[in-house]
Amino acid sequence: MATIRKAAVAGTWYPGTSTALAAAVDAHLKTARTDVDGDLVALIAPHAGLMYSGPVAAHAYRLLRDRQFEVAVLVGPSHFVGFDGVAAFPSGGFETPFGVLPIDDACVADLVAASPIVRANPAVHGREHSLEMQLPFVQRLAPGIPIVPLLMGHQTATTARSLADALAAALRGRRALLVASTDLSHYQNAATAAQMDRVVIECVDRIDADALQQALNSRPDHACGGGPTVAVLRAAAMLGATDSRILQYADSGDVSGDKSSVVGYLAAALGRFGAARD
Repeated sequence: MATIRKAAVAGTWYPGTSTALAAAVDAHLKTARTDVDGDLVALIAPHAGLMYSGPVAAHAYRLLRDRQFEVAVLVGPSHFVGFDGVAAFPSGGFETPFGVLPIDDACVADLVAASPIVRANPAVHGREHSLEMQLPFVQRLAPGIPIVPLLMGHQTATTARSLADALAAALRGRRALLVASTDLSHYQNAATAAQMDRVVIECVDRIDADALQQALNSRPDHACGGGPTVAVLRAAAMLGATDSRILQYADSGDVSGDKSSVVGYLAAALGRFGAARD
């Protein structure tokens, strides 16, 4: 029997019924208007509760319209379980109110074969929200697409580099979408958060994985998914991404009204692009 990972935060972090979830996702998508021409390789999107990060994530996921992919590879941080390496969910599917997204088990197997740092470890996925928060947008805009869920444990530079190499090796020749799931700085005032987040944004804008890793080495609190973002930046470049587009930046205070302690959110796209258009 296939292993189905049940939704952990449906009904709390996002609506628990398909009708309400569709309305919420569609409302956020209506506010996102930027289109980017060309080949899309990767997205960077946040993973807070939908009411907070959804307005930003929508700017990234809007770009899935009129694009076709064979697989979406989702890379996020493990918030609850500490471990070495990267945990893959090897087979079965992930369930949300929209239904079950199937796992691309062949792609998972290729990743595991590409590097010993990637191992099948479905247990650590049980409570984790960093990938689950991407799924409503993925299902709404690319229904039926198989996924590869990857959680990074201890976010070391070695792990990020090794994962990038494995992603590039396993995905070359596939029409794959990479997604890095990350929020930026946490619980700073908005002005401080903007200064810290600017460091990450500039690295993403340059597709400079080395500079981002150096920033994280000195201040890991630049981003909770810094390691996954480094890995996706590096892998995207190896898979042909030459251009970056910063699509949206905001913080939780834009929704809550409390600017004294915020979380930063970024939406960005990597690929081979022409000019962005509104």
